[in-house]
Amino acid sequence: MLIANPFHDGERLVQQRFGESEIAERNGRIIADTIMEGAMKFIEQQPMVVLGSVDEELWVWASVMFGSPSFMTAVNQRTVEFDLTIAAPNWQDPFWANIERNSQIGMLVIELATRRRLRINGKATRLSKEKLYIDVAESYPNCPKFITRRHMTRNQGSVHSLEEARTGRTLEPIQQAFIASADMFFVASAHQNRGVDASHRGGNPGFIRVLDGSTLRIPDYTGNGMFNTLGNFVENPRAGLVFLDFERGRSLQLIGRPKILWELDDSTHETGGTQRYWNLTVEKWLETSLPQSFEWELLDYSPYNPS
Repeated sequence: MLIANPFHDGERLVQQRFGESEIAERNGRIIADTIMEGAMKFIEQQPMVVLGSVDEELWVWASVMFGSPSFMTAVNQRTVEFDLTIAAPNWQDPFWANIERNSQIGMLVIELATRRRLRINGKATRLSKEKLYIDVAESYPNCPKFITRRHMTRNQGSVHSLEEARTGRTLEPIQQAFIASADMFFVASAHQNRGVDASHRGGNPGFIRVLDGSTLRIPDYTGNGMFNTLGNFVENPRAGLVFLDFERGRSLQLIGRPKILWELDDSTHETGGTQRYWNLTVEKWLETSLPQSFEWELLDYSPYNPS
């Protein structure tokens, strides 16, 4: 069933500020409280999912989970089941402790090779060590813009790396260099009543500016006009980012405070004409290993990326 009033006050404020209320209303008609039937098979085929969650101090985290295809299944249009026995969970990720305290969760099911993606927001229940369930509150497809295509394969290597997790508050030089050359990341945001959201951000390498060891500047390109992420930032200025370092086999998670920069001079066309940016002030980072049993091949960058 379609949701009659899919937007909260923060989203509406941003929509109005940028004159995209009509576009948002039109695109918002696809938001439903069930998974569209045609997307159920798509979920089962994927070896990767992005997850957003909130910790006990109300910081928002973005996480990525991998597994063999069918490790997540839409058992019906209102429920997604995770079989953790054929997944490669990162048990060092705060996600697992977070969902024990706060069941609200955001999901982004994304297939990088085809640029298809599906958003699902809802509540998580872990009934056993082997099973995780998501009860769907909202679901809708996203456009394929700005996604770097990568082909992902599973090899015969070990499922888990033995490298220990590392944490800190100021980004190290190697991390800054990696972020400054990244072509994508995932972002989680949250609203007190409407739940958690997980989304994708991408561009050509270098689209993120590292202003210093604690501050990132990210351009906000044209999208579907709904402004789910920026709307959450207005209501709750906390965000979680996760970067996948395919070369080093590492996952870099950041939590921090976002600040929307509504209209800045953009003489170099970094934003693709929107003149919108947002800064992230990093409060903490966590670096862990990606599963060694997966490999990624870069295919191409999105033709929609600003030059």
